[in-house]
Amino acid sequence: MQRLQAFKYELMADGDQQRNMRRSAGSCRFVFNKALALQQAHDAEGKKKLSYADLCRHLTEWRKSSETQWLSETHSQPLQQTLKDLVKAQSAMSRKQKFSNNWKKAKANVQKIHACIGNARRDYLHKTTTTISQNHAMVCIENLQVRNMSRSAAGTHDTPGKNVRDKSGLNKAILDQGWFEFRRQLGYKPDWNGGQLIAVPPRNTSRTYPCCGHVAKENRRSQSRFECVECVFEENADWVGAINVLRAGHARLACADTSPAVGVSGQEPTEATQAIAA
Repeated sequence: MQRLQAFKYELMADGDQQRNMRRSAGSCRFVFNKALALQQAHDAEGKKKLSYADLCRHLTEWRKSSETQWLSETHSQPLQQTLKDLVKAQSAMSRKQKFSNNWKKAKANVQKIHACIGNARRDYLHKTTTTISQNHAMVCIENLQVRNMSRSAAGTHDTPGKNVRDKSGLNKAILDQGWFEFRRQLGYKPDWNGGQLIAVPPRNTSRTYPCCGHVAKENRRSQSRFECVECVFEENADWVGAINVLRAGHARLACADTSPAVGVSGQEPTEATQAIAA
């Protein structure tokens, strides 16, 4: 007797593998939304939609750009597949007569894709903020003004903006990644678990070397590379920024009035900052 049997396996990824998977998924989501914003900008200007080959050329530029160089850390194949999925969905919709039943079905499929992306984003944010708040009594973040960072650069008729298309794609990426929602969830979840959130000024957190204290724009060589021009120290820029944010948080906590009515609201005296750095 021949028996057909199916088996289900679960991949038990370690920490590094999980981070790589999340990085790959996040990069694909970023490319999808950046390409979509680019297509929408072309459509608004009455231009022909970009083909898959055109989008691939843009992808190559994004991977080489200093602002999005981190995309080069993800294999190009899944990023290219993301562009294929986008072009396929848009092509299927463009071939349908507007407001016909088939057009409505194609539109529903596109909306379903966006809904899945949104659900995955919210699930990831909730799981991440819950893990952080349950495992850390103090959480330090940069006090980023997300609304200002994602404000339109179009300008006015008299004073038109610059690099509007690039800024539009960046705004879309910031909003898509949920920076504001991430901060909002961290605003209450640490309180639920007996911890606290400390938001520090973001100025120079990515341009300062924590050991020698040298601050310079030239220290940040690229989006991912930090090299101090004073002492030639080199490290990942995000790692250096995280150290600076953590030290600034310790300094604010050390000199703040931490009563429940006031919270962490103190200033950062030079002596306190130097003591922690030492």
